[in-house]
Amino acid sequence: MSQSYNRGLVEDFGRWKEFSAGMWAWIFHKFTGWILIGYLFTHIAVLSTAIGAASGDPSLIQQETDVYTTTIQGLESLFIVRVMEVGLLAVAVFHILNGLRLLMVDLGIGLEAQDKSFYASLILTGVITVASVPTFMRGVGF
Repeated sequence: MSQSYNRGLVEDFGRWKEFSAGMWAWIFHKFTGWILIGYLFTHIAVLSTAIGAASGDPSLIQQETDVYTTTIQGLESLFIVRVMEVGLLAVAVFHILNGLRLLMVDLGIGLEAQDKSFYASLILTGVITVASVPTFMRGVGF
């Protein structure tokens, strides 16, 4: 005998308060995964412009006419790029920690503490991100 549930409208955004930690973990994991995929495609596009540096010729780098080196140096001098790097680290750390949490849940370890492990992964992500800020902001006047 099957049962049907009235889950309401998907567009009912007022239901976000009913979300459990597991639902937020699923949403954040998907969101961070798409951000990482977008970053990888962007990263590959930027690296593909560095044809001169791909040859490994040190004379190109020493001449400072190498497209890759000058592009990276130009980007690294921008404050907003450094902030985006911190954000990328936060996304990657959360995705890794939540992925490990999901692996443990799939293995049956810590099933009763899923909510706590989600909150622990959020807190650990925040701690690692905040601790990395001085390293990322070095050299841009922060």
